[in-house]
Amino acid sequence: MNAPAIMSVRKEPSSDAVRIRRTLEEIAPDADKVTSYFYALLFIRHPELRVLFPGAMDAQRDRLLKALFTAAEHLDDTAVLTGYLTRLGRGHRKYGTRPVHYPALGEALLSALSRYAGSSWDEETEGAWVRTYTTISQIMIDAAADDEERSPAWWQAEVVAHELRTADIAVVTVRPDQPYPFLAGQYTTLETPWWPRIWRHYSFATAPRSDGLLSFHVKAVPAGWVSNSLVHHARPGDVLRLGPPAGSMTVDHTTDNGLLCLGGGTGIAPIRALVEDVAEHGERRPVEVFYGARSDRDLYDIDTMLRLQRSHPWLEVRPVVDDRARFPDAVRSYGPWTEYDAYLSGPPGMIRSGVHALKGIGIPDERIRHDELEELVAG
Repeated sequence: MNAPAIMSVRKEPSSDAVRIRRTLEEIAPDADKVTSYFYALLFIRHPELRVLFPGAMDAQRDRLLKALFTAAEHLDDTAVLTGYLTRLGRGHRKYGTRPVHYPALGEALLSALSRYAGSSWDEETEGAWVRTYTTISQIMIDAAADDEERSPAWWQAEVVAHELRTADIAVVTVRPDQPYPFLAGQYTTLETPWWPRIWRHYSFATAPRSDGLLSFHVKAVPAGWVSNSLVHHARPGDVLRLGPPAGSMTVDHTTDNGLLCLGGGTGIAPIRALVEDVAEHGERRPVEVFYGARSDRDLYDIDTMLRLQRSHPWLEVRPVVDDRARFPDAVRSYGPWTEYDAYLSGPPGMIRSGVHALKGIGIPDERIRHDELEELVAG
């Protein structure tokens, strides 16, 4: 007798989620106009809010819609949505965002959406957006209030060392003005005195240190205001600002699984921190590091990684000098990796191709860790 078929029940999206996504799809071709109109309305109606934003808005303009698309994608997944918005609310404390600011933002947002949504905008859709924005803003407000009881909105951090590794890569070490708790593998946002209110993400390059110092690997990129300032202008004595730590690319010390680590370019920084974290916990689980670069010159931290390998017999470091598109092929040629948790850090393209390759060799999603690209929108 055949067993009865088990039918999977797919959860249908809520009516609000359907309306929200329909609006976002309709405004997508006019995304630039929507954001420009939003900010114009916000600053005309509430000029006092202009000081919360960078002087140059180029880097800021598209973040609103990116955040909206991310929230809309997970609108019916309460756990994911709450986690994302909680990080967003905590991160926005460093900008000086207060609960009183959210109604002004919502008012400008609805006005911009109604102008460009066209046929999809009606009374029911407006109601869906009001309910959704109210939920989103309240989660963020509550997260910020909870975080305010435990930590400052930002930390002052004095540069104590600046080491130029190549013409465009520097290791910057800072001393926070008060204890800064974080985990190996996490990242922070950083603001320089040369570009106020412009924050960029940088991973911690070491596990937490007894002296409290923090190090970052920074590569100057074309038109990169913050990165060029840090590489070419920062010197000991300069004072930076740090946002709160974030990221979930951390070691699970409750398992004996090995670590398969893929680091490309300055993405080797958090990988190095993970290796130090395993060493400090006294574990002997195998750790395999694939260090990718386009040229030998770009393996700027290889001496440190090889020194760690000589100190720890459970660590294997494999430099891969090649086009990053072929980086995953090098990983496939070793293994098997069925008893390993995977960690990826580097350019978005490398992360995407790396995740695809790892899934292809049988590593499940829940054992692949990296900085979620949508999580970075929170910065």
